[in-house]
Amino acid sequence: MKSILSVLIPALLIVGKSFSQEKNTAFRVLGNVSFNQKPVESATVALLKAKDSSVVKISATLKDGNFEILTNQLGNFLISIQALGFNKYYSKVFYLSDNQGSVKFENIALTQAVKNLETVTVSSKKPLIEQKIDKTILNVEASVTNVGATALEVLEKAPGVTVDKDGNISLKGKAGVQIFIDGKPAYVSGQDLTNLLTNMQSSQLDQIEIMTNPPAKYEAAGNAGIINIKTKKTKAFGFNGSVGVNYSQGFYGRGGENVNLNYRENKFNVFGSLSHNYRKNYQNLYVDRKFIDATSKNVLSIFNQVNHLFNQGEAYRAKAGADWFVSPKTTIGVVVNASSNPNTFTSNGVINISDPNAVLQSKTLAAASNPDNPKDFSTNLNFRRVLGKKGQEITADLDYINYNSTASQNLNNKYYDSYGNPTFKPDTLLGSLPQTINIYSAKIDYTMPLKNEVKFEAGIKTSYVKTDANASYDSVINGNLVHDYNRSNHFIYEENVNAAYVNFSKPFSKKITAQLGLRLEHTVSKGNQITTNIQFNKNYVQLFPTAYVQYILNDKNTFVLNYGRRIRRPDYESLNPFIEFIDKYTYQQGNPNLQPQFSHNIELSHTYKNFLTTTLNYTNTTDIIQQVLEQNTATNQTYVKQANIAKQHQFGIAINAATQFTKWWSSNFYVNVYNNLFSGIINNAYEEIGATSAVFNVSEQLKFNKGWSAEVSGFYRTKAVESVFTINPFGQMSVGVSKQLLKNKATIRLAVSDILYTQKVSGYNKLGNIDASFKQDRDSRQVSLAFTYRFNKTKGKVANVQKRKTGGADDEESRINKSN
Repeated sequence: MKSILSVLIPALLIVGKSFSQEKNTAFRVLGNVSFNQKPVESATVALLKAKDSSVVKISATLKDGNFEILTNQLGNFLISIQALGFNKYYSKVFYLSDNQGSVKFENIALTQAVKNLETVTVSSKKPLIEQKIDKTILNVEASVTNVGATALEVLEKAPGVTVDKDGNISLKGKAGVQIFIDGKPAYVSGQDLTNLLTNMQSSQLDQIEIMTNPPAKYEAAGNAGIINIKTKKTKAFGFNGSVGVNYSQGFYGRGGENVNLNYRENKFNVFGSLSHNYRKNYQNLYVDRKFIDATSKNVLSIFNQVNHLFNQGEAYRAKAGADWFVSPKTTIGVVVNASSNPNTFTSNGVINISDPNAVLQSKTLAAASNPDNPKDFSTNLNFRRVLGKKGQEITADLDYINYNSTASQNLNNKYYDSYGNPTFKPDTLLGSLPQTINIYSAKIDYTMPLKNEVKFEAGIKTSYVKTDANASYDSVINGNLVHDYNRSNHFIYEENVNAAYVNFSKPFSKKITAQLGLRLEHTVSKGNQITTNIQFNKNYVQLFPTAYVQYILNDKNTFVLNYGRRIRRPDYESLNPFIEFIDKYTYQQGNPNLQPQFSHNIELSHTYKNFLTTTLNYTNTTDIIQQVLEQNTATNQTYVKQANIAKQHQFGIAINAATQFTKWWSSNFYVNVYNNLFSGIINNAYEEIGATSAVFNVSEQLKFNKGWSAEVSGFYRTKAVESVFTINPFGQMSVGVSKQLLKNKATIRLAVSDILYTQKVSGYNKLGNIDASFKQDRDSRQVSLAFTYRFNKTKGKVANVQKRKTGGADDEESRINKSN
């Protein structure tokens, strides 16, 4: 408690001081920026004092060209507007007073710069963390220590994000995060999502957007919110792009290459990217279990396992697309993505089984090999039409996604007594585990401004998903291959989700803005276990309201209150009742009786001077989906499966502070303190598990002369409850340097991650008759070197391209498993 107060008291003092010093009147400067009657997005708008042109406040135009600046200062001012490819604009001097509370600029038309930009390279330094009203943004390239990292490792350093021992992602201590890539879900979950993010290089990433309570326009899926990973793209006229190469050395080496290209001429824009990476990594896993009699609570046997895991593979990814600007108001686009990930996962383990007095009784040598080459293909057709009224538009998306896996499995076990003598004949289990998933999706979104600055949004969506998983196992008995009917399983799952939403937003005054939304989702699903002729059907309709209120006290203090109801549907593979064998004594089994979990999320945030943001949150989750362990004491076997085990209450506070100490030294500090309380039936017994935990993220960035910069960053997690496990504290520290070369067209970066080799995870589960603990270490300390070269052949203007998501196959994609 003392440590929590030491964090909260300074923050509350700062907030209290801001109330005592600031005026309560806020004045508005607003307007619209355009070129050739088309809105100019992301132009920099600065409010300047007339007497000396000093900057009072800076803002940027939205996609419709509108901007708004709030200030509590009186006097004479002017505004300046800058955008790449245009001449700088200065307004006339205007006066703000108690009688003149707002100034509005109508249709500011920029003029095109004459200068040829063919040989100009624009280089700007973004902050590491940007705190927006509705989301937090992590700029990936702003961190030197991200060089050579995977997307999963970048996420692990993001504010409020935690990654557990199996690669599962949580946000502010809550599981059930929805991962998006370029505005559409990553269509993987669990270990398969880990594999996908491991195969993405940080050099491919632009930003990571973190939304804890998305509005009604987004799918309601994602108990903890949405994390949107945005890859690099450009929108300049002419031919431009970048190429990069990186290499990292830990115990093993890994590296990759990537190229991004874009060409814009007149009414057409063509873009594409190619990437390849290769990797080798290891992981050591130590597991101790005690098998306890459920009635007497006496220890029956002790299980000690040491596993050495090795993963080797490559990843090939390609994206190609085109936009056709039929007219200034109509755009048609297409995007195609494809990837292939050949890999092999191997495991070699020693399993010792002892009696209650820890006297060794038997030993098993277990070896497993899992080769696979998952491939996926997706295509998206999109349409945008700007209608008559300013800001009125309609967009549409059609998506098709296909995923195909040809995984196989080879398990070998050899059995010995305590003296090393063979006791049973070795056994071999061979598995063929192909899986095919097809997703079809269509959606339409409509936006219309109404009177009194009211904005109306509405949309509909339909999706259909079919998964086909056919697991076939054969056993080798006395040298003969015998089909294992008891372990084989063929499962087909179909799901149709139809959704509609409405959303209203309105400023009620200069200080108060509100947004209300409602989303309806109708889900129809059917599962068919062909092997056993068992079927299940589900049909349910749910409403998901959202509410959002912003109060601007003055130009330095802003409050935001928001609420949302969300759903987490079971992953497709979690519903499949077939048994997947991890080793002789550990199985993983699906659960066709899984129900969706629902959560109510409330957040209250305060932002001071755009550098300090404090957020209070409360979440109530029912039918929570969590991984549980079940044991068979007679065979020393453990089953791992998903179940609706409990309800969860969480209270939390998060503080993010971005400080510029000097021109060359900036800092970002983030802390999230939360209390999780789980209560429910776990392993046939009522349990309450609770803990107060904290996550700290720190980044110190130094900028020197002649293009040099450096960074020291790290994170630390206190003891925390994750699912049925209690995870012990751990953390890591990384350092890096970078240098701009070739007139800022190239960057070279050198970084060392987990320099102290402290990112070692351990934990335990002691619920009911379960007594299990684990330790894990991996190849986390890496020395990485990366080189990036940027080029452009622009033609003196900037494309006003409406950024489009890559598709509309939303929630359904994020629930597919792609096994390695």
